[in-house]
Amino acid sequence: MSLALGVHVGQQNLTMLAMRKLWKDLDEARVDWISAWDHFYEAPPANGTQDHFEALTTLGALAADTQYARIGCLVFYVGYRNPASLAKAAATLDHISSGRFELGLGAGWHEQEARAYGYDFPPIGTRLDMLEEAAIIIRQMLSKDRTNFSGQHFSAIDAANQPAPLQPKMPIWIGGLGEKKTLRIVAQQADGWNAAYISPEKFDHLNQILNQWCSKSNRDPSSIKRSVNLSFNLALTDKDILREKDRIKKQWGPGADRIISGALLCKPEAAIEKLLEYHHRGADMINIAIRAPYHEETLRAYLDVVIPAVRAAAL
Repeated sequence: MSLALGVHVGQQNLTMLAMRKLWKDLDEARVDWISAWDHFYEAPPANGTQDHFEALTTLGALAADTQYARIGCLVFYVGYRNPASLAKAAATLDHISSGRFELGLGAGWHEQEARAYGYDFPPIGTRLDMLEEAAIIIRQMLSKDRTNFSGQHFSAIDAANQPAPLQPKMPIWIGGLGEKKTLRIVAQQADGWNAAYISPEKFDHLNQILNQWCSKSNRDPSSIKRSVNLSFNLALTDKDILREKDRIKKQWGPGADRIISGALLCKPEAAIEKLLEYHHRGADMINIAIRAPYHEETLRAYLDVVIPAVRAAAL
């Protein structure tokens, strides 16, 4: 089983020029994937006090600036955009990127920004219902001449999406950790599943739950790609590890322990072993999630030392 290695670039605390240089450098380094996230405020939440760019417009620049990496968003919150409109944007991004775009969808979590921008943020059960309806509409919009759907939250009436994406079938990813509903929706609607900031053991557990949902849905488990995002806290010394751990605790507060469990909070040699452990537990793609400010020397070590070693071992 092959392993893709990508970078999830949070579009915060960076100028647009600096961010564009970063993803051009990543593309030249031949990472397999580059993505943004869908937020109006910074993550972790800080009440909108940090510079942060909008996702769709950022992805337009990413699509135009890169040539090799697959690109996407992990993940779009379906409460922020009409699904048919999002499908239209996805098809447009696929043309800008010459067929490299993949669409990620999720039920959202950043209540602070949603409330600030005037969006309803219903309970998670409702948001998951919205996710399921959105996935159905978007799949049809990306693959059929006309879409008709009438749901509790979203609808489409004889909707066309021309031009269609360049790809015969644009991959749809669904992100989330919920065992009872999220993974069922993945098994029934998605081409890929993304999990963020969880330990290898937790990833393995959820991966097996997804396989069970595939069985119940008469779906071949191998038809669904599995990916994980890891917080990028690579360090070159023991002192740097302590510094990075302290940074996570200050940023995430009560949620720090979960982030630490799903972080590359180690030196490059240990990072190689950790990435391979996720791969052996079923990950087809692993993305490091970069939040500025980051250290250039550790990113260089990841690109020049960790990625080649992991690719060689994963063959």
